[in-house]
Amino acid sequence: MVNQQRKKDILQLVIALVAIVVLNIVSQYAFTRIDFTKEKRYTISPISIQILENLKAPVKITVFLEGEFPSGFKRLRSATKDLLIDYKAYAGENIQFEFVNPLEGKNQQQQEEIYQELAQKGIEPTNLSVKTESGLSQKVIFPAAMVNSGSQSIPVSLLQNRIGISPEEVLNNSIQNLEYAFSSAIKKAVSGGKPRVGFTEGNGELDDLQLQDAMKSLADGYEAGRINLTDITNEGLKKLKVMVIAKPETGFSELEKYKIDQFLMRGGKIIWTIDQVNADLDSMRNGARQEQLAFQKKLNLDDQLFTYGIRINYDLVGDMNCAQIPVNVGTAGGQPQIQLVPWLFYPIIMPVSTHPMVKNLDGIKTEFINTIDTISVANIRHTILLTTSPFNRELETPNIISLKMIEETPDPKLFQSTPKPVCVLLEGKFKSNFVTQAIPEGADLGTKTINKSEFTKMLVFSDGDVFKSQVSGKDGSVFPLGYDKYSQQTYGNKTFLLNAVDYLTDDSGLIALRSKEIKLRLLDKGKLVADKVQWQLINTLIPLFILIFFGIFQHLYRKRKYAG
Repeated sequence: MVNQQRKKDILQLVIALVAIVVLNIVSQYAFTRIDFTKEKRYTISPISIQILENLKAPVKITVFLEGEFPSGFKRLRSATKDLLIDYKAYAGENIQFEFVNPLEGKNQQQQEEIYQELAQKGIEPTNLSVKTESGLSQKVIFPAAMVNSGSQSIPVSLLQNRIGISPEEVLNNSIQNLEYAFSSAIKKAVSGGKPRVGFTEGNGELDDLQLQDAMKSLADGYEAGRINLTDITNEGLKKLKVMVIAKPETGFSELEKYKIDQFLMRGGKIIWTIDQVNADLDSMRNGARQEQLAFQKKLNLDDQLFTYGIRINYDLVGDMNCAQIPVNVGTAGGQPQIQLVPWLFYPIIMPVSTHPMVKNLDGIKTEFINTIDTISVANIRHTILLTTSPFNRELETPNIISLKMIEETPDPKLFQSTPKPVCVLLEGKFKSNFVTQAIPEGADLGTKTINKSEFTKMLVFSDGDVFKSQVSGKDGSVFPLGYDKYSQQTYGNKTFLLNAVDYLTDDSGLIALRSKEIKLRLLDKGKLVADKVQWQLINTLIPLFILIFFGIFQHLYRKRKYAG
């Protein structure tokens, strides 16, 4: 009887081993996984899978997040590694990755060289305060990666900082953005070149210094520069992917409007950031009476925007949710006393839309904005992305605005209104503005005039300063886009620019990955302290009781089985 039992056990063992071998062989040809999380946090999206499976050449990913970190960064590193392992499962040998510490084993001079080298590639360091036995010590890390394919190198930022949120939320946002960041970078690296983004000049737009950080920020994934609509040729327009018209001050000629129109008709994308009213804080400060007449600009764009389905109104919006400006409130000891006071005409626009372009975005700082009306046009879909707060008030123009307004406490009753649209996305097939108009002289673009566009997109923002960086009055240095040198706060203007260009140039729907959410399920710290001993006992004693129970059960079972 014992021999029969032994043969039976051996047969079961052989069957189990054969099953394991067969399962391993099958797993080499068929890959699958089961994700039991509610939000499917470990499931790669079909868009990313398609990008990975269509790779024709190896892509190498170097992650600079290696070394000894606090627990939060260890979690970010683990999440990054898990994602790249999944990528490799779909792409095979076409995805190669490694984690490195760029500063390991380097002396001070070598570290400085590495700082400069990585900064030139678009990778900036982050300073960490790390607790040690002797106190706090500063540590420099690089929460970033570099995606390389052939001669193309695209940097990837792993850390998504936002104002006013906890470190846990920063980490959570960073982890849920990983798939978009890597998939987008891989797509750009293998596409054979960076898409071109052209900021127009020649009509009083923001100058190179004011747009320096905007173009620098785009340089990681795009080829950004200036274009002159008067001089640009048909070939130049064909190479352009996105056109940005940032705060023009003088009117556009019919020839310039025609070039913009035909660029759109050929599927080009346009970002309009336009002020319809001439108002400037510096002009008020420098004036003897500290006031200015806010009057309407004559940009000659109204008919064109109306044809496309949008109207930017000639008004100003005051909003109680606003930025602060420095004002001299008196003197003490012969020295001017500067104080930050709210300025109603600098609204802070808080995104509430779940659209991937503005989701999880910090407040956006604006200056002297106008309201926007949408016009119903066939084949065009309007999406209102950004609005003022409910505590706003419209000011008709022309009108006098003065710095003395800061001395008046706003009456909340006068500022109760519905939120006003200030940023609208338009998508669809646009009708040309020159269907019923004469083609301007000198408008020979080498091809026949197109009267209806292919599917394309445009973004309209009623603030010309949204992409403007502040410039230091001391040394002329440029502050990062979105940084306010007075309050020393960083707003979401830069991230909004990057999101907008990514969305406009993305034809695969990849940016929809920004809508991916991973819910925070944090422990209740109060309960943790109160019930600490209880759970320590449960976690210590219950496993012991289970082991003892199974030990007794196994002893009695064997005794009964082999008793005869």
